Amino acid sequence: MVSESSPFRPAVLVPSYDCAATIAAVVVDARRHVSSVLVVDDGSTDGTGERARAAGAEVLRHRENRGKGAALVSGMRQLAAAGFTHALSMDGDGQHLGAEIPKLLAAARAEPGAIVIGVRTIGTQAVAAVNLFGNRVANLAVRVAAGSPVGDTQSGFRVYPLAAVLALPVDGLRFEYETTVIIRAARAHVPIRATPVAVYYPPIAERRSHYRKVVDTLRIIRAVAPFVIRR
Repeated sequence: MVSESSPFRPAVLVPSYDCAATIAAVVVDARRHVSSVLVVDDGSTDGTGERARAAGAEVLRHRENRGKGAALVSGMRQLAAAGFTHALSMDGDGQHLGAEIPKLLAAARAEPGAIVIGVRTIGTQAVAAVNLFGNRVANLAVRVAAGSPVGDTQSGFRVYPLAAVLALPVDGLRFEYETTVIIRAARAHVPIRATPVAVYYPPIAERRSHYRKVVDTLRIIRAVAPFVIRR
């Protein structure tokens, strides 16, 4: 487990919306590797926050659903104010595995000023073709906008250096944030590093996602387009 007395002070940040079925297991899994876990309950109506708190997390609640980006920004600001230097973000649906946390933290410790992205290794797990296509298009668009290859731009399993990231402008507060923050960081010469990580995908028929394929994809396109044009 990472010691919080170290100058490198990471915490796990979990933006969550209606994840009551999975959040407790995510918190317990994360706390095996990092003792401080902050769950941002983004307007859930199913008891997500209560279950996260019972599992040992600190909980910051938004009264209304504001979006994943808003939850990440709120959480990072709270962690920075508490003296943490890095936020390791992971989703509340159980996709990201606590066993992979040490890989990301080792990369971040080696280069504390960098954003470290966990590049998902899917293996033989089934993934919807539309999701794979969307990820590839997004990776290409971000590569053009950022001016360099970035890796798995849609992975939410990351380590953010708080001082550097919180100094960047915020472009969008929903799923587009995770894309635009990478572009902003690359253009501000914040290093972007990639580390392969394993993830878990339930069978396609059992998956529940708040990502709306049309609306949220259009949000990302609209957010990234100005960067591509200016490039």
